[in-house]
Amino acid sequence: MKSFFNSNISNGGNRVLLPVFTLLIFTFFFTACGNLEKEINLDLPEYQPQYVVECYIEAGQPFTLLLTRSSAYFDPFPTDPLEYVENILVDSAEVVITHNGTEYKLDNTPFLNPFTFKVANYHNSQLVPTDFDNDFSLKITLPNGQTITSSTRLLPVVPIDSIVVEFDDEQDTLARCLTYITDNPATVNFYRRMIHQNSLLDSIPDQDFTTNDDYVDDKVIVFGTGYDFKEGDTIYNTMFHIERAYFDFWNSTFNAISSNGNPFGQPSSIISNVQGSDGRAIGIFTGLSYDRVMTVVEK
Repeated sequence: MKSFFNSNISNGGNRVLLPVFTLLIFTFFFTACGNLEKEINLDLPEYQPQYVVECYIEAGQPFTLLLTRSSAYFDPFPTDPLEYVENILVDSAEVVITHNGTEYKLDNTPFLNPFTFKVANYHNSQLVPTDFDNDFSLKITLPNGQTITSSTRLLPVVPIDSIVVEFDDEQDTLARCLTYITDNPATVNFYRRMIHQNSLLDSIPDQDFTTNDDYVDDKVIVFGTGYDFKEGDTIYNTMFHIERAYFDFWNSTFNAISSNGNPFGQPSSIISNVQGSDGRAIGIFTGLSYDRVMTVVEK
């Protein structure tokens, strides 16, 4: 003897008959889904703060370095920003950058770059020499005697060959920007591309990404935008020639930010090129070489 349940599911105006066991499966599924919320207590290990180094050297600019300590993800959110900054800044360290036999000692003094608004707590007003052939070495001696070391090199600037502004053929009111550079096919190169609109000091660029030259078949690389600009807009194109260490650091930092707070995101660790004698150091020490072109959108 067969038993069926007449459901109200329609199929082209016809009533569909579902077996009882199918209904039971649906009932069990939705009953189980009603109890998906469950508290889980995680026994997390005690967090060990790490020293964080950010040091970007740029030819013709003073030596600056930011040295801080990390804090635990689940620490209470700071209510006093100034107190929080004081707590994470690492003072009384000895910071020395060596280049071509010359030592540059960075004093533990706060410094604000008036052009980039980047903050540092170690500074030397001497200018970084323009040298693409010799390494720069970093050594930080912390108050507890531990050391952090790294090395880098300035890469030659890859100039922007041309900027082309093209208006949309259909609307003729909005334009895109094409940026052309010539890549050296004999070397593996990495780039960071940034576009700011109307203000170079805008903290949120229209474009900001890194790339390598693996996909390049010839010497010419073209970077484009959408039709996002109108007549009279000012576009700042910046093309950084970066080393592999900074490429990996930038992308790992971006991935970590993207997965932060996302329950389905893959945890991402920061890929650093600084080494701590006790293993508790992350960050980047790298040279910045770039070309920048300002373009006013005109028909």
